[in-house]
Amino acid sequence: MSLTPLATARKAALDALRPAPPTRVPLLEALGRFLAQDVVASRSLPGCPVSAMDGYAVRAEETSGSNRDRPTRLHVVDTIYAGHLPSRSLQPGEASRIFTGAPLPDGANAIVRQEATVVPGEGLVDVCVSVPPGKDIRPTGEDLLAGTPLLRAGQRIEASMLGVLASMGDTHVLVRPLPRVAVLATGDELVPPGAPALPHQVYESNLILVAALAREAGALVVAQERARDDDEVLRSALRRLAADAEVLVTTGGASVGDKDRVKSLLAELGASFLVDGVALKPGKPVAVARLGTTTVVVLPGNPGAATVAFDQLARPLLLRYQGVSEERQRVRVRLDDGRHKQAGFTYLISGTLETREDGQVWARIRSQGAGQHLQNIGAEGYAVLPPGRADFAPGDEVDFERFDRPRFLPVEP
Repeated sequence: MSLTPLATARKAALDALRPAPPTRVPLLEALGRFLAQDVVASRSLPGCPVSAMDGYAVRAEETSGSNRDRPTRLHVVDTIYAGHLPSRSLQPGEASRIFTGAPLPDGANAIVRQEATVVPGEGLVDVCVSVPPGKDIRPTGEDLLAGTPLLRAGQRIEASMLGVLASMGDTHVLVRPLPRVAVLATGDELVPPGAPALPHQVYESNLILVAALAREAGALVVAQERARDDDEVLRSALRRLAADAEVLVTTGGASVGDKDRVKSLLAELGASFLVDGVALKPGKPVAVARLGTTTVVVLPGNPGAATVAFDQLARPLLLRYQGVSEERQRVRVRLDDGRHKQAGFTYLISGTLETREDGQVWARIRSQGAGQHLQNIGAEGYAVLPPGRADFAPGDEVDFERFDRPRFLPVEP
């Protein structure tokens, strides 16, 4: 079988799924989803000058020289609460009682904090400090001016963004729909968790693993099934699950053994393969096909291989449906251990980063195998051992692809 280089496979696989048309959803439903358009501030925040403190709105020049021994006495002519307009403008010798967030009356240009005043009687206030113009006033647009670019298409929506959108008066926001994903695990050796298992049997873990990976990529998991290695059972499951999902992800039955029948059955059902086998370790048997209007990603059954293959091919597809591509940070690191590999393959080895006293960043790479479960727990990313080279010695420099803080960029429909 001719294997496709990883970069070529990813590019070919992306042709299997186009971005979905945008849809407008209520703000809270948009949490964690991706913006489908740029957002510009529709109003200024605050919308007019407001008080930043509880106190008194005054003319700053009238407080010049004021202190506790020689306060300035003013007549209180109004009380202004947040959400209410002043009843009148401020004239010389006057002050308005004002509360945090309340709009400033015409004629006032400063706020005297409540604790810097004394009330000698009804309708009077003694100002015991000198304040400059603008003191404790939030001017129009201090947070945001109308017309300012606010959010960009492709950003993943966080709680703070929703608060800003609501402060603009928005109730809905334009996002891409979530891809509907079905997961099918295959294999006679599989036993559902919670049931008794003999030593030669395997508890089925890929259903929850792959479903969780799909949800991490923003997908809506609509079905999870397991099937034994029987052509009729598998054929029926493939046909049924594909009918109700944009993406069907299978695990197991992807290689060339006698019972590895998933790819053959997909071909019998009329699927066309965009990718069938990738020069990737772990994850070599991965395939991507189109079955009618559904994209099918065929993953190996070993959990380590399934995780890497999903990350490299299925995750980009699911993100593309949501209108974005993911750009992970890559840093140059030194390997803390040597590795021998097949020269024609890309190896992705999970690990963590360590900055040593000399400032050099090292990758602490882990024992890695297709069937291992623990290799990705707590991993910070992949050490990337590129094709064209077979041996890597301790201390050799390679790229390290970090999982944290990815950047999401909008893609063309």
